[in-house]
Amino acid sequence: MGEMTIGQPLNADAIAKLQPNHSSAQQVADILGAPTQVVELGNKSAWLYEAQKARQAGILLFVFGTFGQDKQFDRCWVFFDENGLLTHLASSLETDATQYHLSSVD
Repeated sequence: MGEMTIGQPLNADAIAKLQPNHSSAQQVADILGAPTQVVELGNKSAWLYEAQKARQAGILLFVFGTFGQDKQFDRCWVFFDENGLLTHLASSLETDATQYHLSSVD
């Protein structure tokens, strides 16, 4: 069995502190840290925060083996206007649901 995490899992409480039409880009960076990706949208921008967790399990018995992997992602997009003010955000937090499992063999 093994576990691999890429990026820092996102915290729902931290995301809840972000307030559209009130939070600045600096406040978002202070709360969530550096984004994984920045996309320029003309004079506006969008930041992506992303983390991935994978859990793997396997069994090898003589010549028979089975392997399973569950991979889940945390993602949060934050959008800023031309003045660096947060306009809206969308998030999906799934890394806590990552499980160990084995493939079924019929």
